[in-house]
Amino acid sequence: MIRALTGYSTRHPWKVIAVWALLGVALSFLTPALTARVTQHQTGDFLPRGYDSAAALEIAQERFGDDPDATTVTVLVARSDGKALAAADRKLIGAEAAKLAQRRVVMPREDDVPSFLVPDRSQKPRIAPAMTAPDGGFQLLSVQLLGNPADKGVQSVYRTFRDAARTQFSEAGMRTGFTGGLADTVDTADAHETAAKIGGGLVMGLIVLLNVLVFRSALAALLPLLAVALIGGVAGGAVAGAAMLTGNKLDATTPELINVVLLGIGIDYLLFLLFRFRERLRARPERSAREAAELVSGRVGAAITSAALTIVAAFATLGLASFGQFRSLGPAIAVAVLVMLLGSLTLMPALLAAAGRKMFWPSKSLSHEPREGRAARFGALVTRRPLTMAAASVALLAALAAGLIGIRMDYGRPDSGDPTPAQVTAAEIARTLPAGVSDPTSVLVAAEEDGGTLTAGRLDALSRALTEVDGVGQVAPTVLTEDRRAARIDVYPTVDPQSQAARDLASGPIRDTVGRHTPAGTTAHVGGTAAIFADVSTAVDRDLRIVFPVAAGLIALILVLLLRSLLAPLVLMLSVGLGFAATLGAATLVFQHGLGEPGVAFTLPLVLFLFVVALGTDYNILIADRIREEMRRPGPARAAVARAVRHTTPAIATAGLVLAGSFATLATTPGSRQIAFAMTLGIMLSALVLSLVLVPALAALLGRGLWWPVRPRPAPGPHHDDPAPAPREPDRVTAY
Repeated sequence: MIRALTGYSTRHPWKVIAVWALLGVALSFLTPALTARVTQHQTGDFLPRGYDSAAALEIAQERFGDDPDATTVTVLVARSDGKALAAADRKLIGAEAAKLAQRRVVMPREDDVPSFLVPDRSQKPRIAPAMTAPDGGFQLLSVQLLGNPADKGVQSVYRTFRDAARTQFSEAGMRTGFTGGLADTVDTADAHETAAKIGGGLVMGLIVLLNVLVFRSALAALLPLLAVALIGGVAGGAVAGAAMLTGNKLDATTPELINVVLLGIGIDYLLFLLFRFRERLRARPERSAREAAELVSGRVGAAITSAALTIVAAFATLGLASFGQFRSLGPAIAVAVLVMLLGSLTLMPALLAAAGRKMFWPSKSLSHEPREGRAARFGALVTRRPLTMAAASVALLAALAAGLIGIRMDYGRPDSGDPTPAQVTAAEIARTLPAGVSDPTSVLVAAEEDGGTLTAGRLDALSRALTEVDGVGQVAPTVLTEDRRAARIDVYPTVDPQSQAARDLASGPIRDTVGRHTPAGTTAHVGGTAAIFADVSTAVDRDLRIVFPVAAGLIALILVLLLRSLLAPLVLMLSVGLGFAATLGAATLVFQHGLGEPGVAFTLPLVLFLFVVALGTDYNILIADRIREEMRRPGPARAAVARAVRHTTPAIATAGLVLAGSFATLATTPGSRQIAFAMTLGIMLSALVLSLVLVPALAALLGRGLWWPVRPRPAPGPHHDDPAPAPREPDRVTAY
């Protein structure tokens, strides 16, 4: 199957390139609109209905008509001169708010983007008075906008509304402040816009620079970016289309994460092909470039397929997760990687066949054999002192893994640096009102079938009990539905609603109080952001215990099938597992112990496990596959390992730097510092320590026994796939 795909692509390169170009360009335009339809921003919607906060969210939506697509912005309005609000001021604020509520906010359009490709998010905001400060210093307005806060169109609508409200109240002698999830998202994005553009440009520059330095060719430097862009466009459309067909909803951060993954692995796979293609052209100058492309693509395609399938298998296990954000992430990345695999077996071989030797123009490296360089000396060092190199690698990884001692999970909002205007406004509110005013914990009460109707008096005992909970600053009056079959009691904690203290309060004392004082004939549930994330922590803990072993088992099975060995997969899995522990430990050392953050992001262990184990296994597969190939040639096993290290070091080192650089760009995304650091370090450890030092050192120690129970036997004479006859002096590491 693999050789059939690569063979057809190299025999009909221009047809394959044309198909990918058409699909890539078309879907690149359509993907943003498709993705906007399948993303959601409510974390509570990702929880199974069995969780208390999810049940509360369901009551809020069904009984109170809360729109799951609505996002709330809190607007602070105060006098510009700093004086307390008088009755006339409050009346003026109400009148100005009514004007804003009647005005349709038109989403700005970009001139260079066709309107049919971008959903129109224009809308009338729903505005209602919320609360007035006890000292009369300000009044709060609650503004509801429809749409995902991560949607660029919704963000543009918010900016337009914010500017209009600021101008209108300013003309009336008032100052304004804006806070809430959408406001903070927009403020943070605006603050990091320049950094994000610079980061993206630096990664593109890094990829081009590395390729120029390695291949000394403009075409080889730019072609990977073009190929990955086309395949990525198709992959994005495939992910959105699959989500629409299956009814799955994606988290707003999923598309960006997919883009980073595809950029990294796509460049990796093309680099693997380019290095082997150049090696083949040097060794067999009399053969046509198309034949070389077909042979190389078929040979490397098997390793690439296995590497991609490890990623697919790892992320497919997220389908077992109870937390919907993980459950939707798994299939999305699996689909994207499968598309990238298809592109690696068709478009990339076609590009090699079409470009031929011009791929490396103007470099003249094809005309002569390279001299032994650093890679050869490094391979000789690893195989000459394998025990020392293995021990040093394990010691380094173990030292980093020691950082796991005392690790804590953080479910709060990631720190994005300097306070945003939204956070400054929230702090001003918290100085005179409970911190939870802008994001309350809500108690939702529903009458059972024979429970009669609800009244405020029937719920008085519950309200009074909530006011006595330590950490609750204020309890809002009970709000009943029209049919009096459901009620909402908003609780305003005195702590930051994004903090661990708020989550402990919601899941502990508040839930305990609700459980003890719920009236007979009713059911009550605690919801709101703090309660939701408390339940998310429970779901994530459960998912980690299931996904980790299942993913590890599937990856091990793929390695057994690929390597046809029992010992080699065990060695690779143990090395990758140690790399995962070292990476997570290093992140804990830096952020929790070093920078004093509450802990590591709750999504980090799972995402890091999947990425570092799955993507890191790519490099292990490449080096292990080459070691086995070299061991089929005559000569000592250590010489075979040295040759494998020599020929794969440039590819693995370059690919690792590219992939690490891709993940490093996540640092420009607000709140992604931990993920960016951990992913970058994890890939570097996987490529430079595990694949180029630890695994080859262990292979040198174990020799052909690494492949037990089916050991590769040296074939008489040159192997049919070898670019040159075996060296006569087996202990000497020479070029092919």
